[in-house]
Amino acid sequence: MENKVGLAIRELHRAENDLATELLQASSRHRADHDIFYLGRDLAAWSQDHVRELAAHGKNYGVELSPEPTEEPGLLATFRQLGAELIGGHHDPALLLLKDLREIHRKAAGVSLDWEVLAQTAQALKDSELLTLTKACHPQTLRQLRWANASVKTNAAQIMVTP
Repeated sequence: MENKVGLAIRELHRAENDLATELLQASSRHRADHDIFYLGRDLAAWSQDHVRELAAHGKNYGVELSPEPTEEPGLLATFRQLGAELIGGHHDPALLLLKDLREIHRKAAGVSLDWEVLAQTAQALKDSELLTLTKACHPQTLRQLRWANASVKTNAAQIMVTP
């Protein structure tokens, strides 16, 4: 049976995978915007690194996790999703960008909270290895969150007022 720390590591592993996938999908959808495309990929790589680190450390708590991050959706899956979004009313690429940035922000905020919980747990358990991991990874998640927030601020007004 998995202990509470193992469950927290498993949940953070899942959340980091989700964040990486969201960043990669947004990057692919908005490849014409070079900042979104290249920064999205760089930021996704951080989450993918976190997935590998969590998988390695999870073993200390009896948790078997895949060290390989979730793959970026294939071209066909991306086209299917884009088609569904167009049918669903997100036909304006600018609105889709705003939607994607909001989703990245939400996911990064959740991941950040998970890192905070794990850091507090590591301190209480005096697990220096786990604490070192949280100190290495959490600041990168905070940078992902700040980037998403700044991107929303930079783009929101123009997206919302432009016909």
